[in-house]
Amino acid sequence: MSKKILFVDLDGTLLKSDKTISEINKKAIQEVLEAGHYVVIATGRAIASGREIAQELGIVRTGCYLIAYNGGAIYDCAADCILHEQRLPIEYAEYLVSEAQKWGLYIQTYSATKVLAMKAARELDVYLKRTHMPYRIEKDIWSMLNEEPPKMLLISLDDREKLEQFQKEHAGWEAGRCTSFFSSDEYLEYCPLGATKGAGLLYLTRFLNVSPYNTIAVGDQENDIPMLKNAQIGAAMVNAEEKVKETADYVTEADNDHDGVAEVIYKFVLQKS
Repeated sequence: MSKKILFVDLDGTLLKSDKTISEINKKAIQEVLEAGHYVVIATGRAIASGREIAQELGIVRTGCYLIAYNGGAIYDCAADCILHEQRLPIEYAEYLVSEAQKWGLYIQTYSATKVLAMKAARELDVYLKRTHMPYRIEKDIWSMLNEEPPKMLLISLDDREKLEQFQKEHAGWEAGRCTSFFSSDEYLEYCPLGATKGAGLLYLTRFLNVSPYNTIAVGDQENDIPMLKNAQIGAAMVNAEEKVKETADYVTEADNDHDGVAEVIYKFVLQKS
């Protein structure tokens, strides 16, 4: 039997709108592992948040991996160790914080275990509610960062156009320094140059010695596109953004609230009718 790797996004894909995981999706993922295949959670979230969901799924075992920070870190769930990581230079983080403040945009980053922010805000409250992560508030960027951050996240809950304009006007600065993309309508991410879920997929195919022809990926947002393109079968959720559906090999019939991930698993991984 040729081993396959299933790469699955969290928010809007594996997770329902209420951020829970259905029993049907849980069962399907367990069947993938029992059949001897690999399962990879691929998320923009921090390692700590992704690891919590892996524990809920019961996939902190051999054959289970996590792509965190949109490809900035690759984590072995069974060994509890980071296999590979990239970070943003501190001067890039300082620049983004300064520019976000000029634009009146909320921005945050991460330590190994916590969200790091410079003020209490509605954006922080919403993010913490979604991810259940602990946090720390610091008065300035210099007290916030004592090491290079994994990524910077700008959040606007009500004005995606403002984030789009920020991205557009900083494209010249970004070129050759880092990579930006939207992971939802509210989140504009700035990650290390070349750090994408697609790059994470290729890293794990090499690490696990599995042909890219035996990869299946499922996602719904712009940050999932590189992963869907690099997988042999890239599946977009029916609730995905239109640009994601356009790049996908398959679009699910069921959405994230009705077990779309299980649909992909039974059709392409386990190949059950």
